[in-house]
Amino acid sequence: MVSWYYRSIFDELEELQIYLESLNREVHRTRPVGLLPSAGESAVRMLPAPGTARSVEVYEHEEEVVVITVMAGSITKNGITLNLISPRALEISSEQKEEREEVTGGHYLHERRIGLVTQVVTLPQPVMDEGSSATFRNGVLEVHLKKRIHTTGRTIIIS
Repeated sequence: MVSWYYRSIFDELEELQIYLESLNREVHRTRPVGLLPSAGESAVRMLPAPGTARSVEVYEHEEEVVVITVMAGSITKNGITLNLISPRALEISSEQKEEREEVTGGHYLHERRIGLVTQVVTLPQPVMDEGSSATFRNGVLEVHLKKRIHTTGRTIIIS
């Protein structure tokens, strides 16, 4: 009988796979929207959306917040959905549908790709949807969100 004094690399990989599967279940069981901060709070914990490799740049100007992201190759303007899910969070969803047929030398190829990517972007300041706009040109999505105007120090008249 052979006795091993070390663990096999395959045992360690199997444990890693079990751990990653449990993390994946945790991400899908908890909605990231539920972990978002409210308008007056800062983000304490936010889970990343699985499968998003999209880079997002957020710029803060005097009166607005600008979000710029580069979308995947075959995504069209009709496949993009923007939702302001809280004053400090913007959800960008993009759906990709691609279909290809090819007949060569007696072989028939029918390929269909469908994918949905959703990403939640935290914003540095509270914004509002009124007066906001978005453009999509050459695969670049640019979203301009107006900052929420805080009126403080107003006098309240007693009647």
